[in-house]
Amino acid sequence: MTDDECITLLQWLLPRLALRWPGFRRVRKQVCKRFQRRLSELGLDGADAYRQYLQRNPDEWPVADYLCRVTISRFNRDRGVFGYLADQVLPELGARAEARGATRLEAWSVGCASGEEPYTLALIWHYEVAGRLPALSLRILGTDIDDVLLQRAQQACYPGSALKALPGEWLADAFEQAGNSYRLKPTITDYVRFGNHDLRKGLPNDHDFDLVLCRNLAFTYFDENLQCRTAATLNRSLRDGGALVLGQHERLPDAVAGFTPWSSAHRVYRKLVDENGPVTAA
Repeated sequence: MTDDECITLLQWLLPRLALRWPGFRRVRKQVCKRFQRRLSELGLDGADAYRQYLQRNPDEWPVADYLCRVTISRFNRDRGVFGYLADQVLPELGARAEARGATRLEAWSVGCASGEEPYTLALIWHYEVAGRLPALSLRILGTDIDDVLLQRAQQACYPGSALKALPGEWLADAFEQAGNSYRLKPTITDYVRFGNHDLRKGLPNDHDFDLVLCRNLAFTYFDENLQCRTAATLNRSLRDGGALVLGQHERLPDAVAGFTPWSSAHRVYRKLVDENGPVTAA
């Protein structure tokens, strides 16, 4: 299957899965390799044959959906965002939590893949924020729909190439060598728990989060209607005044209500307390 044939297949397939081609344009090679392997498994000759196979076999659509997942992750991705969370967002959310008598902040990493994002959040809390909010703890839920990736996340063992953006002192203190890889210590992994969840199907069992990270997923790959439904789900998952973080090249659709920008530069939004206006700083 040539690149042009794969592009044609994806442009036909993605809208039928409520996904959008522009989000896949730059990462299509990863997806096309998966489809090529699937064609070989099925003994099909080319993209047209696979399209006909899909039309004859409804059970293949969930497989196609699985093949369209994009898994690109690393620690401290977009480090300026995590710096802003440490300096501004988490301290303010912590102050609001203390004001309502809470002893713990709740965070959700949506589409957490192999765990790099929720563990980065745990690291910045442990090393940069916890000392300023000694009365509070942090609990992080990482969810994904891929059990293989979730198993890797629970193992918390990573190649050095995934850790390049972390400060050296964190690497020395929070990780232990495991052959050619590095394994996070329980001082960090204990902040995070993982679960299988499909964001398209609504809320996880636990919600009422103070902070939700939904980066480089829904607002890159979902079509606009699904993006709007997803934004409503994320809004319901957050406490009033809570923070929603998108990827650096993402934004909420214009039709989405219930949020106001917290930092446009860092793609951080704040959930409105009510329909009358934004939350003021704590």
